[in-house]
Amino acid sequence: MSEKLKKQESTSGHRKRLKERFMGTPVGSFADYELLELFLFSVFPRRDTKPLAKRLIKRFGTIKGVFFAEHAALRTVEGVSTSVIQSMKMLEDFFSRLYRPANQGHETILGNWNSVLSYCTLTMGFKKQEFLRILYLDRKNRLISDDLMQQGTIDKVAIYPREIVKDCITKSASAIIMVHNHPSGEATPSQEDILLTEKLVTALSAVGAVLHDHVIVAQDKHYSFRANGLLG
Repeated sequence: MSEKLKKQESTSGHRKRLKERFMGTPVGSFADYELLELFLFSVFPRRDTKPLAKRLIKRFGTIKGVFFAEHAALRTVEGVSTSVIQSMKMLEDFFSRLYRPANQGHETILGNWNSVLSYCTLTMGFKKQEFLRILYLDRKNRLISDDLMQQGTIDKVAIYPREIVKDCITKSASAIIMVHNHPSGEATPSQEDILLTEKLVTALSAVGAVLHDHVIVAQDKHYSFRANGLLG
């Protein structure tokens, strides 16, 4: 048997054993690199993925660090291909849908607030640029639309109250929740954040709409204007 075939057979046997061990142990038992190694099986059907998994963990520290790493940073790791990055993005999209607010039935945004916060943290909290998201609600606080309005720089995103009000009218929204992220990792609002929020409240009131909350997410942290008494 050639050395190539021996290596393939060894890799195949290792994969089988790792899968069997994974299925026979409780969730959370595997080391980060082992779980990442399993994930990479689908990207590289025949390659030994352990070295790449260990390089990724060494570079980014944890599964979470790998998952939320910028694509450009991922590409600096030897062995990371376009297929790896595509698979990471697919996984991010998949998990975001577990928490995305429902827009059907009788579920309300305010009645499922923890899921809303988890969704915003997952989709925005670890980004390296600022983003602005608006959740448009009907009179029963059900989701009409979830719009990613702007992408900004590493420390600023443009917020235009007039455009948000215009979209409220177009969508027949009675209320909104505004969410933006702080790439710095600090969720405390700036003075500019506070002033813009006040302007938005005034602009919305002119068309009979309200700002339910302005939420800032920063990695695993969040800041609610309403919970902190900055909204009536």
